[in-house]
Amino acid sequence: MSLDSVTQSVDEAVSGFFEPIAKWLGEVVFYAVPVGGTDLPLIVAWLVVAGLVFTGWFGFIQVRKFKLAVDVVRGKFDEKGSAGEVNHFQALTAAVSGTVGLGNIAGVAVAVSIGGPGATFWMILCGLLGMATKFVEVTLGVKYREVHADGTVSGGPMHYLPKGLAERFGKNGKTLGKVLAVLASFMILFFGLFGGNLFQVNQSYAQLVSVTGGEDGALGSSAGALFFGILIAALVGIVLLGGIRSIANVTSRLVPAMAGIYIVACLVVILVNVTAVPDAVASIVEGAFNPEGVAGGVLGALIIGFKRAAFSNEAGLGSAPIAHSAVKTKHPASEGLVALLEPFIDTVVICTMTALTIVIANPDSLGKDIGGVTITSDAFETVLPWFPYILTVAVLLFAISTVLTWGYYGLKAWTYLFGRSRTSEVTYKVLYTVFAIAGSLLTLQTLIDLADAVLFSLAVINIIGLYLLAPVVKRELNTFLEYVRARNAGGSTGDGDEDQDSVKTTV
Repeated sequence: MSLDSVTQSVDEAVSGFFEPIAKWLGEVVFYAVPVGGTDLPLIVAWLVVAGLVFTGWFGFIQVRKFKLAVDVVRGKFDEKGSAGEVNHFQALTAAVSGTVGLGNIAGVAVAVSIGGPGATFWMILCGLLGMATKFVEVTLGVKYREVHADGTVSGGPMHYLPKGLAERFGKNGKTLGKVLAVLASFMILFFGLFGGNLFQVNQSYAQLVSVTGGEDGALGSSAGALFFGILIAALVGIVLLGGIRSIANVTSRLVPAMAGIYIVACLVVILVNVTAVPDAVASIVEGAFNPEGVAGGVLGALIIGFKRAAFSNEAGLGSAPIAHSAVKTKHPASEGLVALLEPFIDTVVICTMTALTIVIANPDSLGKDIGGVTITSDAFETVLPWFPYILTVAVLLFAISTVLTWGYYGLKAWTYLFGRSRTSEVTYKVLYTVFAIAGSLLTLQTLIDLADAVLFSLAVINIIGLYLLAPVVKRELNTFLEYVRARNAGGSTGDGDEDQDSVKTTV
């Protein structure tokens, strides 16, 4: 029996078993209601409303404190002796690497194709709102993190939900928090294995095959797929063994590189068509409020834009706080401010660059029933005939960085569920690398669909916790702003032990 027939049999068996489950959960999580001639997924509304609430609650913090956030990333307010594993910049790039991916390339193209240029406007707005949500969840992630005896750090919703709810609501809050923490850990682990690992490897392999001769090319065979899977698994395994420090060292170089390559390519297309820029911007703004040929009109364009942005930046899902929690700081809100830059980079900058490139180039495939990556590739090809090769490099960088970051997220969820013993951690890392190999051989689309539904169901749990714990975030923000004022004035900076109670230390 050939390797192809074996993988096909596995795909069919898995799909046959999990398809009813994936279909049911998908219908529940992504349940949509008809509004103004189009369908509004309630989970998207849930995420957008959270962004609106936190934007108002914290007085448009994403605008007022943007410069301060940049200063924190630059290390202006670093504190000596802070617990943690990585600096602010490394924590940011590690988290960004988990969100910047194929959604920025394919998802945006789908949004523009279905919702018209106006969907870009609403996508940007959703990204701006998501900045406030990111600030809240990451501040909580650092506030309630655990610093272990060996100096490593664990954080995320599985930590701030039980600890925060217990602190605010006592015994009942503690019980509820523990239940939610177990559910959150399972959801993060499941998505990490299938969405953050297998899917990324599968799609990057498919793109590589397409530019190397297709199925008849050097990598089109089962042997080529297996070689690619083993290579990616080896790279991921080596980095994953080094923990967040190793991941941060890689992503702090990889993220700027992949973003730089992609943005430069976008700028080339834009500059070559610079005379078309004013019309493109006008079509984006006009299309947002007066779209043509879009189901649901303005509301349809809004929903499509919000949906793609929510899927891209992951604000409110509870994943990013895991990476940010490893930062070296005594003030949780300092990293919360850093985190609000994440949706800005992911959605406002990179997604907007993709959309502007597509609108300006206006490729023939736009608006047709065709894959998102193809539309983006065609847009670049109008100026850069060799762009599919650049796109392949970008996809590979996006995929590897996402696999690395979700490997770390999954590890923290795994150790919360099964303990931090060496055997437990090694078991997970072996399992994760095996899934990376499988990614080049299997599609397992049903499990990937199931993983998406599981991850977005986490947003329901996580955002309820964010609402309940928002007063804690407000106090942490005020504490950090007092520190900043004192630092700027050259007075006491509060570097003593009084801030250490925000970091719980366990063995």
